[in-house]
Amino acid sequence: MQLRALTLAMATLTASTLFTSLPAHAATPVATTAAAAAVDHKAVVANYAALVHANYADTLAAAKDLQTAIAAFIAAPSAEGLDKARKAWLDAREFYGQTEAFRFYGGPIDDEKGPEGQINAWPLDEAYVDYVTGKPKAGMVNNPKFKITKAALAKANERGGEENISAGWHAIEFLLWGQDVSETGPGNRSFEDYVKGKGENAERRAQYLTVATELLVHDLSAMVKAWEPNAKNYRARFEKGGKESVRKIIVGLGSLSRGELSGERMEVALNSQDQEDEHSCFSDNTHRDLVTNAKGIQNVWLGQYQKRDGSQLEGPGVRDLVAAKNPALAEKTTAQIAGSVSGAEAIPAPFDRAIFKGSAGRPAVEKTIASLVEQSKLLVESASAVGIAKLTLVEP
Repeated sequence: MQLRALTLAMATLTASTLFTSLPAHAATPVATTAAAAAVDHKAVVANYAALVHANYADTLAAAKDLQTAIAAFIAAPSAEGLDKARKAWLDAREFYGQTEAFRFYGGPIDDEKGPEGQINAWPLDEAYVDYVTGKPKAGMVNNPKFKITKAALAKANERGGEENISAGWHAIEFLLWGQDVSETGPGNRSFEDYVKGKGENAERRAQYLTVATELLVHDLSAMVKAWEPNAKNYRARFEKGGKESVRKIIVGLGSLSRGELSGERMEVALNSQDQEDEHSCFSDNTHRDLVTNAKGIQNVWLGQYQKRDGSQLEGPGVRDLVAAKNPALAEKTTAQIAGSVSGAEAIPAPFDRAIFKGSAGRPAVEKTIASLVEQSKLLVESASAVGIAKLTLVEP
């Protein structure tokens, strides 16, 4: 993706060019009390840092549960064990999807040394990892010369092309579900692919799945450490950043809204109508990716996050800063973000069927894209309201 500078001019387009927002079923009225007006950059940044840490910690815990489920499956391959591993993957994605609101400003996840491309890169060329229809010997799994280690998988990731993905959520997803050749459902890899004597290179496939999961846990652990409280780490520096840290927060929200979620993850697939352009294509979990991404934006805007244990983290969010300067804009943006979440929730599964022209689900996809585009414009306006005149957002 390219980067571009977006100023308030983008947010002052004529009303005729703007999308009418979706109904804000989950919108909460913006407080206009003296307490809301007293919220400052420091408080918002501190609460954001706590939210980021909590979300990454939950993701790591869920990834460790995935690791446990995979280990049990590998030890005694069965259809039931494979189903449990798949469920653990789906459960973990519910938390990771929300963390994507923490990207796009050069933080620990995606600075020059950040592991984002090693954690969540897509789309994946299946034949780079394992066999596919018509190519039974394809992939590193079936190449005995390739030594399967964490270092080797990391080095091979995106080598020779950005679709050459060897690690992360989607490599694991492919190894659990297999190639998706169905028009109505996900991939249907047999557990026998992991049974010695039945699946060719079953032991190497099991080793690859195990090591890829170890690498994922390692990378997520690094994110938790980067955001731990009371440590000499990125969080400590971020919390001292004042308005610049708020700018980074809004860059993350705006970039995910427009460039990534509505653009790369929805518009591209809608235009191509190609199954290969959906995010979690092997599991057909893309509809949930869209919801959790939209929810991640809402979390940060409101300063709220529901933890894995059911407890609620609450504190001042970007909304509160904006409300102190322009209550009407804060309320409008809150409603728009809630509408985008509702829109994503209305997209039917599987996503790769909803993107086709004439499908019953396509209008819901189009409506959500339009809401996210409008949302990104309101976020630019919101930044201006709190004294941030220029943002660098990711464009489609």
